Amino acid sequence: MTTEKPPGLRERKKAKTRAAIQEHALRLFRDQGYAETTVQEIAAAAEVSPATFFRYFATKEDTVVFDRLDPVMIDVFRAQPAELNPTDALRATLKDSMRTLTEAEWELESQRQQLVLNAPELRARMLDQLYAGIDLLAALAAERVGRSADDFAIRAWAGAVVGVVMATYQITGHANMQDYFEIIDRAFAHLQAGLPLGK
Repeated sequence: MTTEKPPGLRERKKAKTRAAIQEHALRLFRDQGYAETTVQEIAAAAEVSPATFFRYFATKEDTVVFDRLDPVMIDVFRAQPAELNPTDALRATLKDSMRTLTEAEWELESQRQQLVLNAPELRARMLDQLYAGIDLLAALAAERVGRSADDFAIRAWAGAVVGVVMATYQITGHANMQDYFEIIDRAFAHLQAGLPLGK
């Protein structure tokens, strides 16, 4: 059995710089508006040059679109017991993530999600992110059940999961971390039950 090498000092420093730039960008977007904030202002707040900014983010949009929690969630999902089906593994991942994320990390993620949802300039990128999310979930589910990521049932499941998450955005709003994950878990339980819509 092989284990992945932990990231080296260079990789950790790069991740720290990327996170700092994103944090300052999100704070500025919150305080003065997304459209009103420039790359130069973000770079100055993060105490880096504009050239350094562009080494980490190709555009201003990317500071919002970039989801640094994805690798964490992927690792947690893959670590779930093999006997769990993809939906059960996803629900277990949410519960485990509540113990992994700090309140500060959650607040940052909440700000990011609200920006993606509400900034007109980001809506086109948001559509790209939805398709990327379906591809990622399909790959993870396929890996878990030993099927192709292009399998019709796998793609349908991944699309349903993304749709459920999108549909709950308006409900969750600025909910705290615990409430957010409880609402999402309820939504996934409803998906698991076949989305019943009785009178």
